[in-house]
Amino acid sequence: MSMVKSIAFIGNSLPRRCGISTFTTSLQQAIANLRPMTETKIVAMNDAGKRYDYPSVVSVAIADDKIESYIRAADLLNDQHFDVVSLQHEFGIFGPDAGVNVTALLSRLTMPIVTTFHTVLSEATPKQRSVLNYIVEASSKVVVMADKGRELLLASSRVSSEKIEVIPHGVPDVPFADADQAKATLGFAGKAVILTFGLLSPNKGIEVMIDAMTSIVERRADAVYVVLGATHPNLVGTCGESYRESLFARARELGVENHVLFLDQFVDQATLLEFISMCDVYVTPYLNEAQMTSGTLAYSFGLGKAVVSTPYWHARELLGNGAGVLVPFGDVRRLGDEIASLLTNDDRRRDMSGRAYGGSRRMTWDRIGERYLTVFEGARDQCRLKRFTRLARAAPAPLDITESQLGHFQAMCDDVGLVQHAVHSVPDRSHGYCLDDNARALILACALTRDAEPRISDALTSRFAAFVQHAWNPDLGRFRNFMGYDRRWLEEKGSDDSNARALWALGECAKGDVSASRRRWAAALFAKALPIVESFAFPRPWSFALLGLDAYCEAIPNDRAAVGARLKLADQMMSLLRNSRETDWIWWENRLTYDNARLPQALILSGLSTGVHRYVDAGLESLGWLMRKQISPEGFFRPIGTESFKEKGMPPRRFDQQPLEAAATISACLAAFRVDGDVRWRDRAELAFGWFLGVNDLATPLVDIENGTCRDGLQPGGTNENQGAESVLSYLFGLVEIRQIIPARQESGRESQIRTLAKCTR
Repeated sequence: MSMVKSIAFIGNSLPRRCGISTFTTSLQQAIANLRPMTETKIVAMNDAGKRYDYPSVVSVAIADDKIESYIRAADLLNDQHFDVVSLQHEFGIFGPDAGVNVTALLSRLTMPIVTTFHTVLSEATPKQRSVLNYIVEASSKVVVMADKGRELLLASSRVSSEKIEVIPHGVPDVPFADADQAKATLGFAGKAVILTFGLLSPNKGIEVMIDAMTSIVERRADAVYVVLGATHPNLVGTCGESYRESLFARARELGVENHVLFLDQFVDQATLLEFISMCDVYVTPYLNEAQMTSGTLAYSFGLGKAVVSTPYWHARELLGNGAGVLVPFGDVRRLGDEIASLLTNDDRRRDMSGRAYGGSRRMTWDRIGERYLTVFEGARDQCRLKRFTRLARAAPAPLDITESQLGHFQAMCDDVGLVQHAVHSVPDRSHGYCLDDNARALILACALTRDAEPRISDALTSRFAAFVQHAWNPDLGRFRNFMGYDRRWLEEKGSDDSNARALWALGECAKGDVSASRRRWAAALFAKALPIVESFAFPRPWSFALLGLDAYCEAIPNDRAAVGARLKLADQMMSLLRNSRETDWIWWENRLTYDNARLPQALILSGLSTGVHRYVDAGLESLGWLMRKQISPEGFFRPIGTESFKEKGMPPRRFDQQPLEAAATISACLAAFRVDGDVRWRDRAELAFGWFLGVNDLATPLVDIENGTCRDGLQPGGTNENQGAESVLSYLFGLVEIRQIIPARQESGRESQIRTLAKCTR
């Protein structure tokens, strides 16, 4: 994925006074700071009849009640070829009639649109719902700032869950500061300060807080409630300052007028942060739970303030786990008691402040900017991919695969074995070697003994075997894994995974090596090492060991210990699957991690070899379930990304995608195809191999089929350009297996088409 070169942000913008203006400007600045080479511009919304003195970053302003203004803005954005548009949506900022005017803009844009919904209504009018559905359908991705927003959006619109991203409101990244210095600067030294900030309007609950001040002052006579913010412009336009004056009167009636200070001003960010810094308690006493997000709440949380709030949606999500205090709507007594308690208990207040500050580090604007960039780039590539997919589906010819090219693989080898990592295509000696990769290399050498495959030299195969032999630690009865470039082992024993992969390699060598002497060596070491399977406690090493046992038992069918071990491991796999599965989760663990398809593959092959049909059935069922998780809505292969391995009940994140997963999927699907002959398994194997060639989320090939290189994975910003051992092995494994079912033809059919299509999408 290449970086987006230009982004247009559409929404209210400073100096217009409102929360969306602050958000739009902050997000644009965060992206500009993260990516100075990316052009960022703002398309600002003007409320009817108003004009603002915008900075140069605002390229055009739209009069919210003039359709022709929206059309001109769309033409301008199209003419300047912006890569992505980021739309900030609130029903009240795109003119009358539920903001329907925005559809005139969206219908004309030629680039992908990412919409951030600042409000999601639980009860929308028919017109609002119609506009919402139009925006959802026009957008490549939609963003909400809380899980509740996601829930409501799914319930109230025609959006798919895959289209929604949850990204919290950003906060400034400022050091944690004590309040006393800021109090002295602002003239509040010696006071216990409670703060509310924001445009003044009746839904903010200020009158409830004024009522609560009577009990707070009884316990902290130095307490002062600062209400910072101008009256909302819309309210001023209809009612003048009557609401603010009513609050003055309420404070006088209760006798707390000397403890309530109204600052009628809209301050810049630096001043706002100074005011938040000087408060002891921040309060948001809103009256309505249907508040999806609050920038003022996010900012106070981000500065590490003790927060007391009513339980509107945003507050419930942000202030859980002791990060703040929630009180019922309109409950004057509870509001006063909780604030007074914090003002009279310094330890509790400091503890709450520390938790808030620590929890907010994931919400700083630079972190939020990074997440938006990932969404923007994904949206741009998704649009590009849709064109690619349409073309690809029009190409009926079978997949055409060239023979294996071993140039890069051989360049990664030296007189010890296979070097573990690479910097681009250059072997990286600083990381040395590992048993995992050399065991895989031995398996590949055995696989390449079939007809029509270029073979790995006998000398190189011997080095891989020698590495496995040298890794064996007879004192502990286990294999070592990591070796430095100086040929010194970095550990006395390796992980269960590496030990199981060694058994897998030995089994394949015992079965298929061209050298009879190496076959005997492999069988002997396999038998000696077999007892280590008793110590394996997890399904992946069980699976790798089962794959080795499948090959070994074919070569040495009368080894009763091996036959017994295979049945025991397969039964353990069955038992764990039975105990872990649920209606919508047919897997051994509560998450999907790496090399996933090897688990069902091991059961399928074990059942095929032993004649135990329940092994086969369980393997096919779990593999079918896994493939449903790994096929994107557009129909291409999307392996579970390591960025956040998929947890039960959580949608998977796309990146980083690894070649290891594609290779494992090819092997498992072809095993399933050989068992039941269903051509859909073969098609899924081809789909997984297509991932290497560019039929993927980024429409970008990972391999150079001319020299056999394979990049280390797909990341949000593009491919990982390093080309290490695991990646090239994964590609070559996949290629060897695909070539067993698809005739090789040079530059014809589907391969030629895929290359052409890949070029079309760059």
